[in-house]
Amino acid sequence: MWRRILALVIKEFLVLLKDPRSRFVIVIPPFVQLLVFGFAASFDLNNIPLAVYCEDPGADAQELLAGFRHSPHFTEVAVIRREPDIEPLIDGREALVVLHIGPRFGRDLRLRRPANVQVIVDGRDSNTALVALGYVRSIVDRFNGQWAERHGVRPVPARLQPRAWFNPNLESRWFVVPGIVGLLTLVVTMLVTSLSVAREREQGTFDQTLVAPFRPGEILMGKAIPGLVIGLAEASGIILVAVYGFRIPLLGDLTTLYTGLVLFLIAAVGIGLMISSLAVTQQQGLLGAFLFLVPAIILSGFATPIANMPPFLQRITLVNPLRYLLVVLRGVFLEGTPFHLLIDQFWPMALIGAVNLAAASWLFRRRLY
Repeated sequence: MWRRILALVIKEFLVLLKDPRSRFVIVIPPFVQLLVFGFAASFDLNNIPLAVYCEDPGADAQELLAGFRHSPHFTEVAVIRREPDIEPLIDGREALVVLHIGPRFGRDLRLRRPANVQVIVDGRDSNTALVALGYVRSIVDRFNGQWAERHGVRPVPARLQPRAWFNPNLESRWFVVPGIVGLLTLVVTMLVTSLSVAREREQGTFDQTLVAPFRPGEILMGKAIPGLVIGLAEASGIILVAVYGFRIPLLGDLTTLYTGLVLFLIAAVGIGLMISSLAVTQQQGLLGAFLFLVPAIILSGFATPIANMPPFLQRITLVNPLRYLLVVLRGVFLEGTPFHLLIDQFWPMALIGAVNLAAASWLFRRRLY
């Protein structure tokens, strides 16, 4: 039996690797997408357009402004002389943040009075506005601490000293790139498996496979193993780029990481084979793959936390294998999570994979007879 399955696996690899378009789809797009996502998909803000309206020429106001001018997050685009000039800058999206320092700023500081600074933010994109406000607060807090220490002012009773674990510099790339490993692995695996049977039906070679001395289960395994191997090879290449190209720390054990990948790929291959069993043409297989991919990525927690979704959507995510893989990837990469703490993520993927392969086998046999 295993010799027959091996012959089918070799045949599948020859079909995939012989076609230049198939080789291109397997190798080039995933790594191009990794580079694009790795550099472009970032929650960090740099070069935020800043307009300054400073009515105080004193040294204290200039010290505060220096904190913004030396920050990599802000770029000064305008100096405002009159208050009516603020509105056109915000309306025309020329400035995202306007910093207004009043004429009594330095005097109030010297008299130990609260010195107010007004920050006007374009709130049309609420997420961007909140991130920009966070940067403003950090610069003002740093100025407050340095000024109080230099002038011998007693600090406030409670001072916030944040310390970020697992991502000390709070780089969003460390959070995004491990998720891209799972996303691109899913895309490639789905495309390879969902088109396998449909491609042979279009080319007229599937009937030759049926008249050969192969059982339906052997044909199914012969279709599944290449998808699993290609998915593992693709994931390994992306992990190497993530670690050595983007400098994402890989703190955990490779055994734990690849256990999660294998279980996830089994589940993904099962879904791809179900789609391939139902599809008559490659176009139908491609549409079926994307019909699954879009909601699977949205409901995986890749970009938005699952806890923020409505309760009925949170229940739907329980059958999405990508949800569990992202926890494994981010845990192994950033936290060094050991094997036993990820068992709660492994067994749902194993269960989903078993159900998917059983359903694919049933559909495959039903389409044959």
